[in-house]
Amino acid sequence: DEKIFAFLDINPVNAGHTLVVPKEHYQWLDDTPDELLVEVVLTAKRLLTAIRAAIAADYVAVNVIGVDVPHFHVHLIPRYFSDNFVNWPARKYREKEMEETAEKIQLYIK
Repeated sequence: DEKIFAFLDINPVNAGHTLVVPKEHYQWLDDTPDELLVEVVLTAKRLLTAIRAAIAADYVAVNVIGVDVPHFHVHLIPRYFSDNFVNWPARKYREKEMEETAEKIQLYIK
């Protein structure tokens, strides 16, 4: 539409991997105006429903990464329970680290 592009990723995790990208430049999600975020999310929702049906995916993962390309965008990645797609490595918090981290974040919540 006039505010948002959507296109297939040229290096897909799985067939149907789609990017949803605002036409206006914002580097990070938190730089993006709320009204535009709503439009991006609603567009992503509409597309992921279509992708899941068209590709017969078990579900569609929604990711906002933003490191490789300095422009806010959303990845819609069709997933299958059997695809062995590896998620990022998890780690355990050190003692009290979780509580300390939560407290630090709470100081910045507006």
